[in-house]
Amino acid sequence: MGTVVTIDVYPEPAATESQRAKIPAHIHLACDLLHRVDEVFSTWRPDSPVSRLRRGEITADDAPAEVADVIAACAAARELSGGWFDPWAMPGGFDPTGYVKGWAAQRALAVLTPADGVSGAMVNAAGDIACSGQLPTGQPFRVGIANPAAPRRLAEIVELTGAIATSGSYERGPHLIDPHSGLPAARAASASVTGPDLGLADALATGLAVAGPDGLAIVEAIAGYAGLIIGFDGTRQSTQGFPFAERGRP
Repeated sequence: MGTVVTIDVYPEPAATESQRAKIPAHIHLACDLLHRVDEVFSTWRPDSPVSRLRRGEITADDAPAEVADVIAACAAARELSGGWFDPWAMPGGFDPTGYVKGWAAQRALAVLTPADGVSGAMVNAAGDIACSGQLPTGQPFRVGIANPAAPRRLAEIVELTGAIATSGSYERGPHLIDPHSGLPAARAASASVTGPDLGLADALATGLAVAGPDGLAIVEAIAGYAGLIIGFDGTRQSTQGFPFAERGRP
């Protein structure tokens, strides 16, 4: 996937030594899953099944079974986003990167959550985050959203109970593609989407960054999901229910 993923696991204060000793095995399983996803889906690897699919060397039927699952999920995300997220409109052919990074992190989290004695866990795929549970203190996770005009500073803080994905061109330049024109375009400096599933949140955030303010109504219509846009002038617009923890940060 061409990115860095970090995993945080928080044992319960009362967790036994036996329970704590089993946590690393779950982390290793999550890492194995992420490496597998990278091998299958990375467009940075010329030998990956998705890269071969993009070049027309194989069909989806020839690829590993999870490729068909992701194709189906991307098609559903394209419909839910009103066409603003469209992996088939990317240069070079089908590119599920805007979905699969979040999807992989969500699956890795699912490997961590069965561990006994765990208060909470978080998987961070380059700023797209899936979490479950809570901190050992009983407090919910809090996640910062970078200020696109000054990425080392925070624009907002979110109280997170599920997943959050943020998309924008302030770090990687004009890489977002408008599916309707096929050209690089972004109508917001950054767009964040929260919800129960990081794969869909990732796709919706990508679409929202391209669509701009008009895309907020699309996100709001999807049960359980909420969106925030930061404009190029610093203005902010959000759907109702966006889980702000603090407002008006400098």
